[in-house]
Amino acid sequence: MRVKKTITLFALCLMSLLKFAYAQQQNKPNLIIIHTDEHNLRTIGAYRETMSEEQAYMWGKEAVVNTPNIDKLAEQGVLCTNWYAPSPVCTPSRASMVSGLYPVATGSPVNDMPLNDDVVTFAQILKDNGYATSYVGKWHLDGDDKPGIHPDRSFGFSDNRYMFNRGHWKVLKEDEEGLKLGQDFDGKKITWRQEDANEKSFTTDFLTDRTLEIIKRDREQPFCVMLSLPDPHGPNQVRAPYDTMYTDIKFEDPRTMHPTPEQTPGWLNITGKKNSGRKVNQRAMAHYFGMVKCIDDNVGRILTFLKENNLDENTIVIFTSDHGDLLYEHQKLNKGNPYEMSARVPFLIRYPKKIKAKKQIQKAFTMVDFAPTVLGLMDVEHSAYQFHGIDASKDFTSKKMTIIDDRTVYITNANKRWVAAVNNRYKLVLSPKGKPWLFDLEKDPDELINFYTNPKYQKIAQELEEELFAQMEEFKEPLKKKDLIR
Repeated sequence: MRVKKTITLFALCLMSLLKFAYAQQQNKPNLIIIHTDEHNLRTIGAYRETMSEEQAYMWGKEAVVNTPNIDKLAEQGVLCTNWYAPSPVCTPSRASMVSGLYPVATGSPVNDMPLNDDVVTFAQILKDNGYATSYVGKWHLDGDDKPGIHPDRSFGFSDNRYMFNRGHWKVLKEDEEGLKLGQDFDGKKITWRQEDANEKSFTTDFLTDRTLEIIKRDREQPFCVMLSLPDPHGPNQVRAPYDTMYTDIKFEDPRTMHPTPEQTPGWLNITGKKNSGRKVNQRAMAHYFGMVKCIDDNVGRILTFLKENNLDENTIVIFTSDHGDLLYEHQKLNKGNPYEMSARVPFLIRYPKKIKAKKQIQKAFTMVDFAPTVLGLMDVEHSAYQFHGIDASKDFTSKKMTIIDDRTVYITNANKRWVAAVNNRYKLVLSPKGKPWLFDLEKDPDELINFYTNPKYQKIAQELEEELFAQMEEFKEPLKKKDLIR
């Protein structure tokens, strides 16, 4: 009889422990990261609202794409005004995001260089803490393999069936063998047929569908899904009806499109003369806007799914990008420069359980801060890992609705063309290819004036320079003091 009672008591204790363990698992927050590629901040409504009218409508007052679903993340969570790519091109920025390290420490300081085998990602840490981890979309951290579907190295993402290494494919498909390209590719030429792209096959829609399938599969356990969309990066092609939504807009030249020689830093790699031959490509801009609208609609699908399945309260949703796109500002397209629309990226986060709605953080961060901060928000122990970034989770969970901080961060160029120190107002850029440039982003948001030689800015320039050199040394920046023209 005593043995029977002992067994019964043991069984009850075991059941209690299992219930407690299950409850603990259920309390762990889920994580969804929606990551775009080459995304200009001015195409997101929530960011336009932080700008003056002159800054918000750089291509004219009619040139607007509305993004109500991305904006919802700002309305219900936090908008970071000063989040930067540590190096504003694809591979190094992504390497820093997943590792919490500056690019040179990851093995991926320039595009198409593979991540070192020993890099520990935030996904691996989450996996070790009981999370189901999945990656969907463009990776660009496995060397020059193209498309590189389902890489052998998964870096902590247990499900990487829909991961591909390189390429901005517009049409995807799946069969019994797995993910396939839905457009012809002979190793060099990619064929685009508008009729092949629909709401099931167009890459943004296709990858969102797979993301929703994964969430549905893993919803009974803590999960992390990173959805990495290869748009709105070029080629600027988008499916119907998005291909015609913005074709009636007349996109104006940005004010900064034709800078004078005095407004042209040496690291910009242009002559400084007016580029009379360059005009805004109306079709390309219309399709860029169309890609953004398609992304926003798919963000809406994800948010709706979370709400309908009672997952929204305990799921962290992050929207960000690897770098920006200048879209004709300063005579440039794409990225690689320290200008705001090249180096600054959106960073929006919603977590109703811990983060107040309509909050704004005016503090400089880079992607090296991503991993420690997100792990901190998730209460995942990470003190054993040596990140270059900081755990800023308390900034996000504090009761303050606006956080203003003049922290200075260091960003760099993948090809040793420049280094920069930036905070929530000033940016100092040093380069072997020209004189130092100091921007006052409050007085000159167009970034056309060099305040470096202005006596009133001498102390600011000196402080930024000292901090820049200290971080360059700490994080082993390849450019050295002696490399920089002073």
